[in-house]
Amino acid sequence: DCSRSGSSSVTRNVGGVTAAGWVVVGIVVPGLAMVVPPPVAAEPEGESIALDVVYEDEHVIVIDKPAGLVVHPAAGHDSGTLVNALIAHCGDSLSGIGGVKRPGIVHRLDKDTSGLLVVAKSDAAHQGLAEQFAAHGRDGRLQRAYLGICWRVPAKRVGSIDAPLARSTQNRTKIAVTSAAKGREAVTHYEVIEALGGAAMKAPAGRSSVKRTMAAAKPAVAPVAAFVQLVLETGRTHQIRVHMAHIGHPLLGDTTYGAGFKASEAQLGESAAQALHALGRQALHAALLGFEHPVTGEPMQFESELPADMMRLLEALRGER
Repeated sequence: DCSRSGSSSVTRNVGGVTAAGWVVVGIVVPGLAMVVPPPVAAEPEGESIALDVVYEDEHVIVIDKPAGLVVHPAAGHDSGTLVNALIAHCGDSLSGIGGVKRPGIVHRLDKDTSGLLVVAKSDAAHQGLAEQFAAHGRDGRLQRAYLGICWRVPAKRVGSIDAPLARSTQNRTKIAVTSAAKGREAVTHYEVIEALGGAAMKAPAGRSSVKRTMAAAKPAVAPVAAFVQLVLETGRTHQIRVHMAHIGHPLLGDTTYGAGFKASEAQLGESAAQALHALGRQALHAALLGFEHPVTGEPMQFESELPADMMRLLEALRGER
């Protein structure tokens, strides 16, 4: 806010360019400059980004997405996305139903989640796939399963998490569990594949054989983590990550929803701690994707092995037993 008496110190500087390429515009107060960023293309452009193509025909393309790759342009990610790579790879064949920012995109994976994702190349495919994802697999056509590593071992080795989700009122970048009246239905099924990181106690000499057997059967240190399979019944933003944190078993490496478990890293051995640090993301991988081909009707199913970063963490945790 400038008073009339101070207006003499205000100057206009229009069109000045900084070293970073930002253009100085409008009124400039000494010690304070108003700048605007360089213009961004209205439509994403093709970029030469390597893609791991699992399957492709004239209607669909299935990608094994690496961790760190954003699916489509958004705030803070105007380029370097999967969409930019797809435009370069597919040219004009991508479906336009999703709009210029999301051509062909019918579902997403978080930036730091790796694994399988299907994209529509034709409008007919886009409509058919969208119907299957809207049904959340309840008609038997769509299958989505993930592999993850979570903190500690759930008490129930097989279970379901039925907890509605909505945008957090405390932090709009996060998703939170809420009431059915305020949120959208969200259901995740999980199964513990393997307990990780617990060392078996050695029975002290001099005890009876029964007591030695009982002592040997109990781990001296409870397993610090679990290798789990997670099956989506619905597909909400951050669903698996929020649901696992909700039941007290957030994914390793998830700094957004598992921050409260930072101290648990002290329970890891040196190799596991190094592997977790090298992972640098949530330990979550979209390992299975099945759907009905939206044009031919043929059932299709694809599987993806754990990426190297998650496999190193898994093997390191196994080595601590």
